[in-house]
Amino acid sequence: MPIRLGPFELIIVLVIVVIIFGVGRLPEIGGAVGKAIREFREATGTPEETATKSEVSDTSEEETTSA
Repeated sequence: MPIRLGPFELIIVLVIVVIIFGVGRLPEIGGAVGKAIREFREATGTPEETATKSEVSDTSEEETTSA
């Protein structure tokens, strides 16, 4: 049974999160969640994708060290 969240439910969840963590910590939490999702996507990528990413990062490191 899939969970369906409508706009009203999302507003309730957001209000609860603001009450628990406060407004000041929301950007910090959002950044941490975004970083975790990014790392998860990189870890679950196909070997070809990770190989091309590492090759691109190697060439960009060489350009920055030579400049």
